[in-house]
Amino acid sequence: MFIDPESDPRADPPPQADERSTLAAFLRWQRETLELKCSGLSPEQLARRTVEPSTMSLLGLIRHMADVERGWFRRGMAQEPATPRFYSDDEPDGDFDGAVADAEVVAEAWRAWREEVEFAERFVADARSLDITFDDKWRGPLSLRWVLLHMIEEYARHNGHADLMREQIDGRLGQ
Repeated sequence: MFIDPESDPRADPPPQADERSTLAAFLRWQRETLELKCSGLSPEQLARRTVEPSTMSLLGLIRHMADVERGWFRRGMAQEPATPRFYSDDEPDGDFDGAVADAEVVAEAWRAWREEVEFAERFVADARSLDITFDDKWRGPLSLRWVLLHMIEEYARHNGHADLMREQIDGRLGQ
């Protein structure tokens, strides 16, 4: 196992809770899983591309998820004019391409990710309802409920990638 179950820092979602608490807890668990999969690695290991020809790395996933959080919660739900941190129209894969083995790049990725997670958690906690919406330019009105479910799916998919990358880096198996 990746970690002894007695040492697992993640809190299991509550087996009986209201919808908002349940969704928030499952999303928190997925976020903590990404953090766990990246723990204890050097900048070189975090930046390592282990599934060629893909440019995906654990560091790239951290940067990518910071921008995903920012896009759905800050730009979408909160309607703030927040440009992406790590990619642009000129560099659409900047979140992965810019994930280089440098301690400051790693520190900035974690800072950005934690800031966006903190914003999202506050937004969800303060939202008057899971039924609030914003107009997505491709899908039309999307509810906070939809965004939370989508984020759980997004993290779950990328945590599967993280399992494979971590195994290639140091042999530690997914859990």
